[in-house]
Amino acid sequence: MKLCEVVGSVVATIKRPDLRAHRLLLVREIGGNRATFVAADVVGAGEGQQVLVSQGTAARVATGDPSSSCDAAIVGILDDGEAIGDGT
Repeated sequence: MKLCEVVGSVVATIKRPDLRAHRLLLVREIGGNRATFVAADVVGAGEGQQVLVSQGTAARVATGDPSSSCDAAIVGILDDGEAIGDGT
């Protein structure tokens, strides 16, 4: 899992059927290389929140469909951000 911050949303008017049930959010990794990528939101996260992101098989399972085309999924919202720095 990666610690990330939600920095925006992504609008896709046409998506594969297995992704239609999920909002797509733009997330930026906290610390590390600070990569920005798209993740399916399965927990109701919002912009500015710090989240846990699973990737690969764990992300597909998190969507409820192990054969999903999802590669990254937001699986948790952090309640306490004091322990999480911005990596700078």
